[in-house]
Amino acid sequence: MADLKVGVIGCGGHAQGHFAMIKDEPRMQLISVAEIDDQRLERAKLNHEPESAFSDYREMLDQVDLDVVYIVTMPGHLLPIVVECLGRDLHTSVEKSPGMNVGETQQMLDAARKSKGKAILSVNRRYKPEVLAVRKLLQERGGAVQVAANYHKPPSGLQVPGRKEVAPPEIICDAIHHVDLLRWMAGRAPTEAATAVEVYGHSWHGKRGGTPRYNAVIAFDNGCRGTMMSHYGVGYRIQSAEVHTEDMSAYLDLTRVPKITLYLDGALCEEPLDLDAVGGPDFNETRHFADCILNDTTPWSPLEEAVKTMELCEAIERGHRGRL
Repeated sequence: MADLKVGVIGCGGHAQGHFAMIKDEPRMQLISVAEIDDQRLERAKLNHEPESAFSDYREMLDQVDLDVVYIVTMPGHLLPIVVECLGRDLHTSVEKSPGMNVGETQQMLDAARKSKGKAILSVNRRYKPEVLAVRKLLQERGGAVQVAANYHKPPSGLQVPGRKEVAPPEIICDAIHHVDLLRWMAGRAPTEAATAVEVYGHSWHGKRGGTPRYNAVIAFDNGCRGTMMSHYGVGYRIQSAEVHTEDMSAYLDLTRVPKITLYLDGALCEEPLDLDAVGGPDFNETRHFADCILNDTTPWSPLEEAVKTMELCEAIERGHRGRL
């Protein structure tokens, strides 16, 4: 019998990655799912074979004995579900973005501080083994001095009637992944991200719908500097990052399967990254969450971190220029 009994609320596209990670985690067992859409609920029952399934998540919470809940809904639906699950002292995984704005994220954090359950924000770039291995090398050389991220996509369908009511602007709802990645790579302690203290942001829109563009230069509390570029309406989904410190540069292609180009001491490094030193090639956020629950440790992306990342996203969205 697995150590942790798991329920999933929301069975759409984003949930499929969570289902796969839960299946691969031997300390977890999928017990129940909840989904308001009948077709998605039937697909979840067929594909993932939970012991029970509900169209109302409250019925699931009332009737099923769970340890962990994954909440994988649109941002506009998250707040009441997250607050209720934490109020029931359940360990809770929160899909990004954590609500529509930083005020909603703060309400989730307030609930987490009263709960016996742990909360983790699903910003999976923090948990990619290749990212962790590069980050470990950075910290061994004193920490990053400069970080950069690119997050580009074709036109977004987020800000259309019926969706914009439950999805915040793209930098918050979607490109938050790489805003958070900047903070994580800039951190100089193994379990800590850097905090933005100054940002010079530009936010504007293309002529077509769903084509926002964002640029930002960021100063962090530890002296590291960062740059962010995110444009929607471009030719392809491109996600990349680069990081630099003393005698080290790494270029991360995260578009599909992660590819890392690493330079050390003036030369291309031909040796593969040591993924075993950071949990192995199969390490992911779900394995980390199980570790935290069973060992009573704090996740690397708690809701305290979510508030800081959301504050930075909102600053870029409004074109803030100056100290935060």
